[in-house]
Amino acid sequence: MNHQNHSIEYKIKDFLPLIIIFSIIIIFTIAKAFITDIWALHSIMNDFMGSFFIIFGFFKVINLKKFAEAYATYDLIAKRSKVYAFIYPFIELTLGIGYLLRLYPTFINSFTFVLMLISAAGVAIELSKGKKIMCACLGTVFKIPMTYVTLFEDVLMALMALIMLLNG
Repeated sequence: MNHQNHSIEYKIKDFLPLIIIFSIIIIFTIAKAFITDIWALHSIMNDFMGSFFIIFGFFKVINLKKFAEAYATYDLIAKRSKVYAFIYPFIELTLGIGYLLRLYPTFINSFTFVLMLISAAGVAIELSKGKKIMCACLGTVFKIPMTYVTLFEDVLMALMALIMLLNG
């Protein structure tokens, strides 16, 4: 019954920053494919993931201390390590650069796959408890509720990394 209340409480406007940012990432990805005339799935996923990690990492860095505090409320590793909570945005920025520049694809995709699965597990655990917490996915710049949208983001990124790993 508690899950029904969650879906009723949240409105589209609660997710507007996320919708706008995802739209920008998709527009960038399509524009780059159009300009370069490279429509290969790997290329599109690299550009999507690269821009995703750079934009999301950037928002986390804006207020690093508050991000780290918020992230430690649900991430499995950040709960145990403040250092990890503080370096996580820089991990995302590094991954973003790696994806956009096509650096070390096997390492980057393997690392992303594991990272996103760990993140998804932490989100899934918190969602199963029915707690109302804010997602730190865009840092603390926007107050976005943690819902299955957060879980979907993590799983999507893990799946894209896995697809690129398997299709090397």
